[in-house]
Amino acid sequence: MLYLALSILFSSLIFVIFKLYVKYEVQTIYAIITNYFIACTVGLIYYKAPIDLAVIPQKSWFWGSIALGLLFILIFNLMAATSQKLGVSVASVATKMSLTIPVLFGVFYYKESLGALEIIGIVLALFAVYFTSLKEKKIKAEKWAFALPVLVFIGSGTIDTSIKYFQDAHMPEDEYALFSATVFASAGIFGLFFIGFKSTQQRLKVNFKNLIGGVCLGIPNYFSIYFLLKALQHPTWNSASVFTINNVAIVMFSTLLGILLFSERLTVKNWLGIGLAIFSIILVAFGQQLRTFL
Repeated sequence: MLYLALSILFSSLIFVIFKLYVKYEVQTIYAIITNYFIACTVGLIYYKAPIDLAVIPQKSWFWGSIALGLLFILIFNLMAATSQKLGVSVASVATKMSLTIPVLFGVFYYKESLGALEIIGIVLALFAVYFTSLKEKKIKAEKWAFALPVLVFIGSGTIDTSIKYFQDAHMPEDEYALFSATVFASAGIFGLFFIGFKSTQQRLKVNFKNLIGGVCLGIPNYFSIYFLLKALQHPTWNSASVFTINNVAIVMFSTLLGILLFSERLTVKNWLGIGLAIFSIILVAFGQQLRTFL
């Protein structure tokens, strides 16, 4: 429970930092790429055993971590495009509703069983994400832009599912830090290629604020993944429960932080979403105990 709470906390801080990027005029793409190298460094520091770089490519999870790094960069750019074309709330809904992909993967691949209360909780969680992220402003965009949230949905779900798969099939617990560091290093390297391509079209400028923004983002970003891996080891919760609670709680907590720190205003539908989020978390987290009690 502690590891899941820490993952939710650090993931929610990421949204706060993105908000501060706008306030302090930090260029997101450059800060993001810096953040990946900072997160990699934190992982290498956190790894207890001696590090032999020649051995890392021999790990069974190595090529998977490279693919995840590429996915991180691709999904980030798709999320940015979705936010710009359709709004931040649409990107948020697409990202967090992707919890259905790892949930279904857990049920069909790992044969995880879900009781009626857990299923109701997961369905309510989807409604909670939707209502919490709703904004009153209507969306106007080209028709092709509405394919973007679908791609974000598929990509985000694939990332979560892959993390669960590698954690279960290819990774001892003492390699969590090294795996996370390798994923972030891969994402950073692919990000450099992306910047290199952009530099052929536009001259790059080193900005100190971008570097600071990357450092501030990199530390919570690393621990959000690390503690999620630890939470997936919970002896009584299956992966469906972990991903549902994690995603819904992040939406709820980051929304509440927006109220406290940035004086954001919520609609009645937003508050309904928060209420559904709390109820869905209770059903998913304590479904077994509630069935016994009832």
